[in-house]
Formats: sequence, C-alpha cells, structure tokens
Amino acid sequence: MLDLKFVQNNLDVVRESLEKRGSKLDVNEFSDLDSRRKALLQEVESLKAERNSTSGEIAKIKREGGDASGIIARMGEVSGKIKALDEDLKDIETAEREWLSSVPNMPDESVPFGKTEDDNPVIRHWGEKPEFDFTPREHWDLAVELGGVDFERAAKLTGARFVVLKKWGARLERALTSFMVDVQTMDHGYTEIIPPYIVNRDSLFGTGQLPKFEEDLFKLNNWEYYMIPTAEVPLTNLHRDEVLSEDDLSIAYCAPTPCFRSEAGSYGKDTKGLIRQHQFHKVEMVRFAHPDKSFEDLEKMTGHAEEILKRLGLHYRVITLCTGDMGFGSAKTYDIEVWLPGQDKYREISSCSNCVDFQARRANIKFQPKDSKKKQFVHTLNGSGLAVGRTFVAVVENYQQADGSIVIPEALRPYMGGLEVITAD
Repeated sequence: MLDLKFVQNNLDVVRESLEKRGSKLDVNEFSDLDSRRKALLQEVESLKAERNSTSGEIAKIKREGGDASGIIARMGEVSGKIKALDEDLKDIETAEREWLSSVPNMPDESVPFGKTEDDNPVIRHWGEKPEFDFTPREHWDLAVELGGVDFERAAKLTGARFVVLKKWGARLERALTSFMVDVQTMDHGYTEIIPPYIVNRDSLFGTGQLPKFEEDLFKLNNWEYYMIPTAEVPLTNLHRDEVLSEDDLSIAYCAPTPCFRSEAGSYGKDTKGLIRQHQFHKVEMVRFAHPDKSFEDLEKMTGHAEEILKRLGLHYRVITLCTGDMGFGSAKTYDIEVWLPGQDKYREISSCSNCVDFQARRANIKFQPKDSKKKQFVHTLNGSGLAVGRTFVAVVENYQQADGSIVIPEALRPYMGGLEVITAD
C-alpha cells in the first residue's frame, strides 16, 4: 500500500504511475474523497471548538444563576450534528482506504515502460538449448507413457488442472523439492520454514492478494480462511505487526509448500500438462531487507533462483518485467524463463520481486534504526526458488532421449536413490 500522505501530496506522480501500469483507477476519485474529507473535518473541528467554548459560557451562566437552557438545547443540536458528521467522516475515510488498497505499487525508476509481456526486455541467457537428432516430445505425452504422471485419474478424483504423480514421477517431485531446499538453506543461508497452508484475511491483505484478487483464491466454506496461493503469504506475514532489529536485516526464509490457485481468467490457457495447475508445489524465498539494500537483495535472490537451474544444467533466460506486466505489489520484478524443447518455447519458472515498503505498510512490519528514534518500514522481497512442477517439466523435456527414456541430471541422482535413467520399466 502506498503512503496516504504521499498520495495526498503527489497526485500527479500517482496518476503517472497508474498510467504506466495500465491501471484504470481514477485519481480524481481519490482527490474528490479527500476534498470532502478535509471539508468535513474542518466543519467538525469548528463545531467541536464552538461546543468547547460554549461549555465554559454555560458554566458561567449557571454560576451566576442565569437560564442556560436555550444554549444547552442548541449545543444538543450541535452535538447531534457532530455525531452525524463523524459518521460521514468515518465512511469517507473507509472509502479512501479501500481506494488506496486497490492501488498497485509504483514501479521503480529502473523498470522499463511497456504495456504487455511482449515489451519485457531479455537481460541475460545462461547455457545453450539442447540439440536433438529427433523431434522432442511434450512432457504430457512422455511422462504419461513412462508411467509417472496420471491426468485421467486426477480428473476422476477432483477435476481438470490436477495431476496424480506416481512411481518415478512422485520420487522426482520429492527429489526436486529436497534439492531446492538444500541449496537455498545450506548454500544460500535461508532459514527453512514449514508454515500453515491455510491463512486468514489479514495475511492475504498484508501481501496484497486481498481485496483485489479474491477470485484467484480458494476460500474455505464457513470460515474466513483461505488456501495459500504461494508461501509468500505466510512467510511475509510471520513478522506482521512486529518491529525488527536493524542488526537482523536481511532476514531470509524459504518454504516448500503446496500452492492453490483458482486460475481465474486463465480459461483455455495451458489446459494440457503441468504448467498451470490448481494445486502445485513451489519452494518460495522471502527476504526482509533494509531499505538501503533491498535492490542488492533482489539481485542476490534472483541469482539464488538461477543457481538451481545452473546445477540442473537447464538453459534459461532472465527478463525484466515492464511497467504494464508487473504484479500488483511489485516495484521491480525479474522473471526467469526456462527453455522447454518439447513446447519449443521459454516458460516462466521463477519470478523474483522487490516490493519495497508496499507489503510492509499493509502488514505493519517495521524496523528500529540505530541512529533514529523513528521506526521505518522494512522492504520485502519474494521469489520462487523454484516452481517444482515446472522444473519437473523442464527436466523431462530437456533430458529426454530418442528411445523415450529420461536421463536424471547428476545433481538430482543422490535424491533419486542413485537412479540415472528413467525408463518404462
């Protein structure tokens, strides 16, 4: 959430930011609300001042034995008006907060302007596309044929966009998760967390999913609880309403969790395979950074996500999301896209974002600077390290062989019980 005073004093800056992000929010709506709020506040304060001064007058009249009933009656009317105006003021302040909660974060000045994903610049590549002397197949054919993936039984159990992993498929999913967590904790210094997979409204408001994106969530019937769309939500809210020590920054957490998404608005997209599921696993990274160092942390965290792909020998590229393609809470985002030869395209496998103080303001997460008595909001960052299902897809498609088998990357073999090749047997 943006700072209220900043918005009040920088309407043109906010308007320009919304235009860059392609938002349809109208700054004039907020300006009108704020003008009404100021007028009401002035009227209320004037009436309260009148009431306060008149109370002394009434006391004086009573001491002198005079009749103050007329003044008392008029002050009763004033008090009633004050009460009504206070209610109106409360409604306007609520409307202002609701408007403000729908405003996306402001893009950092380093973010390129653009309207769609087609405007996202590629900033680097790693590795080379694998070469095949046969036509590579999509994972949804190959993995099913090898007996590790079952979409039909998942549809019977639940419905579309679910999967049953079995045999080597289940083992590979578990191996990838353990490998990612080990790299992020042992080599990159993240603290492993197993959070709840169900959170309350306050948690989702803190990270920006509510109120704007409720249709993307799975809500529990008869409860004000939701299934997590990503571990970013519980990890970031671990320190909601807390004041951290400056010495503790930067704090780094990672969590392997299932994620649950309704995929509202994605009708007809990626209906085949594992790319866009209602339930999937991800290893999430979250950092709480000092405002002076958060963009350094963004580069560091992006590198931590890239390291997983490097150790798996998977070709990828990194892009910077343009102003029109960034997520709601992000000030700057890098997407890492892995090459999938079966689909002959790059697909997102990690998104690493610096939200600066946007989430911290919503969740009230501050730190105490050593050289100041005034507390400051921390900067929060989040990133996938990585999306497990999409990494599963990348391994299957990049390491497939002409005979239909799949070679296990060396980094994963210790997690696969020494298995080197996946075959139908």
